[in-house]
Amino acid sequence: MPKASDADKDRFRSLVTPVPGVEVKPMFGQLGAFVHGNMFAGLFGSAVGVKLDETGAAELSAVPGTGPFGPEERPMGGYLSLPEGMADTDAVAWVDRARDHVATFPPKEK
Repeated sequence: MPKASDADKDRFRSLVTPVPGVEVKPMFGQLGAFVHGNMFAGLFGSAVGVKLDETGAAELSAVPGTGPFGPEERPMGGYLSLPEGMADTDAVAWVDRARDHVATFPPKEK
């Protein structure tokens, strides 16, 4: 399993817009971004993955370099990796879009 470097973790945190209800927390040695307890973005090694609605997933899939997110042998369903080298401004837009989509889900019970 790839390890995220401190630089990868710092970049991931910088891509998550701080708004009420959003938190970034460790998850299996990586990081996840959650809104109301539901994960909308994650870090796996240096790869940033996002959970989008069908329209967003189709749009992101058309961007060269987009692929499955998570372990190669068992990628996370419903998540796509942002292309390596995607500009941070573009990555923030996709992460925000994922947050807005997942914010429509019922909050997770603690």
